[in-house]
Amino acid sequence: MRYTLNKNKYLLEPESQKLLELLDTYMATDTRNCLLIMLALKTGARAQELLNIRKIDLNAYDQTVSIRGIKGSNDRELPLKPEFFNKLYKFAQSSADDKLFPISYNRLRQIWELYRPVQKKFHCLRHTFAIQVYKKTKDIRLVQVALGHRNIMNTMIYADYVYSQQELRKMIL
Repeated sequence: MRYTLNKNKYLLEPESQKLLELLDTYMATDTRNCLLIMLALKTGARAQELLNIRKIDLNAYDQTVSIRGIKGSNDRELPLKPEFFNKLYKFAQSSADDKLFPISYNRLRQIWELYRPVQKKFHCLRHTFAIQVYKKTKDIRLVQVALGHRNIMNTMIYADYVYSQQELRKMIL
């Protein structure tokens, strides 16, 4: 059976906005945790991929982050907006640890429960990222590369979902 998306598996626009506002509010006082969630939203990286990022994976010259794929996915290097990259890089330089976020998966889940705008899993950030990239570019190959999918069929769920939602809306409204 093929995996399907629905509105419980990604953040809707108002939910995404609420999360960004929360992260912005607490960025100064809870920098690590806010940066972690923001990085998930801006890269679509899986939870464990985020926890595996090391300081040397941040490329100051290109303002990119390298993500080592897990679950058979490809490694990828994703650009970040300069303002966000600079915050992340400054945070990395202030840490003595080799890992960017030296926490456990369970701790990540606890942090997500503190910040999540609605009762959706952390993985919804990956789907949110993919849907946003697809809606913005209409380039399924770009979504595939950004997510590290080896097989384009895994990525097609985003194109199918966005297309069907848009077409149904045109037909009904």
